[in-house]
Amino acid sequence: MTRTPTGRLLDAENGVDLVLTRTFRAPIDDVWASLTEPERTARWFGPWEGEAAPGRTIRVRMTLEEGAPWSDLDIEACEPPHRLAVSLRDEYGHWVLELLLTTLGDRTELRFVQHLVDATGIGEVGPGWEYYLDCLAAAHDGTAMPPFDDYHPPMKAYYEQLRPE
Repeated sequence: MTRTPTGRLLDAENGVDLVLTRTFRAPIDDVWASLTEPERTARWFGPWEGEAAPGRTIRVRMTLEEGAPWSDLDIEACEPPHRLAVSLRDEYGHWVLELLLTTLGDRTELRFVQHLVDATGIGEVGPGWEYYLDCLAAAHDGTAMPPFDDYHPPMKAYYEQLRPE
């Protein structure tokens, strides 16, 4: 299946932000639960364990990655049901992420932001987040998970040509 990439790069104070959005036909609390409850995150990203709160560290298992590794995830901010800011370090780098939810009538918009120093590696990163967000949508809607091959390498060229707006 041909998928259309949606990511944008925006100038940011300390680099660039990769921004992707998804809209759900669901109340904001339901989408928030898909992002924060371990039994729901397990359906599209991976389960997590620990005591979740701002300033705390939890462990998350990235089940869609090779070897399904566990990583420490720092919770920077948690403002239910509108904003979750997290960071993690792994063998691929330092990931600083924000998930922002907004109600739009009977729908909820998720704005996913990865704060980057620069666009190095965006041809790998962008398709990966497209895939994860579509997995979230599939898990939320109860549909089949998309194959990763629909995202990478097909979206790589799109992301490599992106320039900050």
